[in-house]
Amino acid sequence: MPQAPSSGHLYERDFLTPGQRAELVQWLATLHPIWEDRFSENHPPPPGQKQRGLLRPVYWLGNWQFACLDYYRPPHGTRDRCVRAEPFPAVLAELVRAIEALTKLELRDADIPKGWHLNTCLVNFYGDRLEGERRVDVARVGEHKDFEPGPVASLSLGERALIQFVRSQRPGERDEVVLQQWLEDASLQIFGGPRFKDQLFHRVQRVERKGTHRFPMHLGDFETRRINLTLRYVPDQHVVPFAQLNAKSASDVRGYMETLARYAPFFARELATAPGKG
Repeated sequence: MPQAPSSGHLYERDFLTPGQRAELVQWLATLHPIWEDRFSENHPPPPGQKQRGLLRPVYWLGNWQFACLDYYRPPHGTRDRCVRAEPFPAVLAELVRAIEALTKLELRDADIPKGWHLNTCLVNFYGDRLEGERRVDVARVGEHKDFEPGPVASLSLGERALIQFVRSQRPGERDEVVLQQWLEDASLQIFGGPRFKDQLFHRVQRVERKGTHRFPMHLGDFETRRINLTLRYVPDQHVVPFAQLNAKSASDVRGYMETLARYAPFFARELATAPGKG
């Protein structure tokens, strides 16, 4: 049974049935995730910072928010941030309908914006980067906020992860952990409302490495032991086809699009209709 949602946080440990989990894992194995850099030629690092890559490979559905375009950050960071991506597969679409219904049932109406629906999914792959015989654990995410409006939902697969909701303190002081939750295999987490969305940051502090779960992905020198699907809402008018992206942003992400197009017909079609197609 889910915990009481009065605070805006809801956790259901065994949300996925064994059949749903198996179908989801089978579909995930067909993906070819990519590694993204944080910055690009037309969106360079701020003064004093250097180029850096994301710690983990990613894949997006619904719309792709490339790191170098600085993600979706309303009210001002909404244009040319969300590039149309593949639709949800059938198993995920079914789960999304159930999650939306549960969210509307359990969370306050005031915390669910008009028109809210889960139309974007970030798939994060957590594990070890392999450097020869050396394994580098990169299964973590620093404190951040999700700026898409309304509640956020996430499905967890694999080794369990410790997520913390924290209140950031002044420099030199330790952050205050307001809530922490172990996210188990096949579990669902939903959070929303001003406290969890606007006031607190959240982070994945660590992912266990008991060797119980390993996922065969097309990732070469990376071993995946946890997969998380984070579902959010982007107003539909802010999702644009690649062909309508401004010229500088299109130039910065074209290489990613070309990589994705090698394996996904959807992205091949998007490139074929874009100016300066290659």
